[in-house]
Amino acid sequence: QVQLVEFGGGLVQAGASLRLSCAASGRTFSSYCMGWFRQAPGKEREFVAVINQSGSSTYYTDSVKGRFAISRDNTKNTVYLQMNSLKPEDTAVYYCAAHPGMAVKYDEYDYWGQGTQVTVSS
Repeated sequence: QVQLVEFGGGLVQAGASLRLSCAASGRTFSSYCMGWFRQAPGKEREFVAVINQSGSSTYYTDSVKGRFAISRDNTKNTVYLQMNSLKPEDTAVYYCAAHPGMAVKYDEYDYWGQGTQVTVSS
């Protein structure tokens, strides 16, 4: 079992950067692919990025390519989401999640954090 806790959300202006962190408990962190999802008010939860177990492979949704970067540190049981050039449409609650494979559908993920709010003002 994996427990996940996100950190790093906040209120920023358009064009700014934020780095989200997701700390995992347990000794099996390195056996999971880690994903980031987001959910804006009134919208479905959407895939943002995923990274494989070693960190050698990543995949992003088109709207964040070139602006966001996912990474992980297995020695710290932590996955990160570096968000640059933020836009108002990036405003959402951001969640990290764990799954054995490189999944992009939220219903495939086994474990979830509680979420952290990111608000981007124009």
